[in-house]
Amino acid sequence: MAHALLLLGAGLTVLVIGGRLVVDAASVVGTRLGLSPGLVGLTIVAAGTSAPELAVVLQALARDDEELAIGSIVGSNIANVWLVLGLAAVIGAVQVGVRAARADLPVLVGASALTFLLARDGSISPIDGALLVAALAVFVGWSVRAGGLDELGEDPSPPVSARRLARAGGELVAGLALLVVSARWAVRGAEEIAVALGVSELVIGLTVLAIGTSLPEIITTIVAAVRGSSEMALGNAVGSNIFNLLLVLGVAGIVSGTGAAVSDDVALRAIPVMVGAAVVVAVIGIRWRRLGRGSGLVLVGLYGSYLAALVGIE
Repeated sequence: MAHALLLLGAGLTVLVIGGRLVVDAASVVGTRLGLSPGLVGLTIVAAGTSAPELAVVLQALARDDEELAIGSIVGSNIANVWLVLGLAAVIGAVQVGVRAARADLPVLVGASALTFLLARDGSISPIDGALLVAALAVFVGWSVRAGGLDELGEDPSPPVSARRLARAGGELVAGLALLVVSARWAVRGAEEIAVALGVSELVIGLTVLAIGTSLPEIITTIVAAVRGSSEMALGNAVGSNIFNLLLVLGVAGIVSGTGAAVSDDVALRAIPVMVGAAVVVAVIGIRWRRLGRGSGLVLVGLYGSYLAALVGIE
C-alpha cells in the first residue's frame, strides 16, 4: 500500500509539473500567434491542461484498464466545472463574455450530450472517436476565426522574442516527456490502491485520478481568477472539458482498435452526472452572465455531494 501511495503521489506531482510546463509553453506559442487571452485559454492552454488526462488515458488503455481510462475523463470533466470553476468563482466572480455564453458553454453541453449518446452502446468505437476529433477540429477552427478579439478588454500580452519561443519549444518537449512517465506511475499506483482497498478502478478513476489530472486546470484557473483574468479562467476550464471529450476520448476510441469499452456504471450513472454538471454551469453562465461567490459555493457543494454519493454507492 505504501508503494502504491508513493507511486500515485509521485505520478500526480510530476503530472502537475509536466502540465505546467506544457501550459506555459503553449501560452507563449499562442501569444506569438497573436491570440487573445480568452482564446488562448479556450484552445491552447485548454489543450495543454488536457495533456495529463490524455497521458493517463493512453497509459490505462495500454494496460487494458478501460474503466480507469474512461472514468478519469468523465471524473475530470465533473471536477473541472463544479470544483475548479466553483473555487474560481469563490475567489473572485467569473464574468461570462458574449462568446462564452453564445458558443463555448453551449458547445460544452453539446459535446457532453454527444458523448452520452455515443457511449450508450457500451463503447467509443474508432468511428465515434474520429467523429469526436473532427468535431474538435471544427470547433477550434471556428474559434480561431471568430475569437481574435478580447471581449472583456484585457490588456494584450507583450510580444514574444524568438529566444523565448525557442525556450518554450524545449519546455514543451520536456513537459510532454514528464507527462508520459508520470502517467505510468499514477496509473500503476491507482491500480494497486484499488486492489488494496477493495474498491473498483472506476471509483478511483472518477475521484483520485480525476482530481489529480485536474490539478493543472485548478492551478491555471485559480491563478487566472486571482489575477482578474475572468475570460482566461472560464475559457481554460470550459475549453479543457471540450478537449477532454473531443480530443482525449476521441483519441482513446481511435487507438483502442475495437473500441474503448464503456461500462453501464459509466454510461448510465457517471456520464449523465457529467452532462448535468455542464448544463448547470451553462444555465448559470448564460442566464446571469457571471459566476459569483454564491454560485461558486453551490458548485463546490454539488461536487462534494457527488463525491459522497460515489462513496455511498461503493
